Amino acid sequence: MDTTTIIEELENVAERLGFEVRIEKGNFRGGRCIMGGEELIMLNKRHQPETQLVVMADALRDAPLDTIYLKPAVREALEETWAAVDAEPEEASHAEQ
Repeated sequence: MDTTTIIEELENVAERLGFEVRIEKGNFRGGRCIMGGEELIMLNKRHQPETQLVVMADALRDAPLDTIYLKPAVREALEETWAAVDAEPEEASHAEQ
């Protein structure tokens, strides 16, 4: 499964968990936030799919993913992304901001 397809699958997962996913242009990294009492996951349209995947995985890290079905390839991509982010030095994770 390619990165773009995984992101689309994760958008669906996020919506099933009650998040609104918005993909917009701007000068921001993206992530999970609350706006107007609504939980959002913001993705930057200008970022590469790999960066969007990291943002989406980070936003879903504390979500109750065990309560819904995830395709095995999607779950594997999440786990690999979390492991890669956890292995990075702190400075590298902020380099793109």
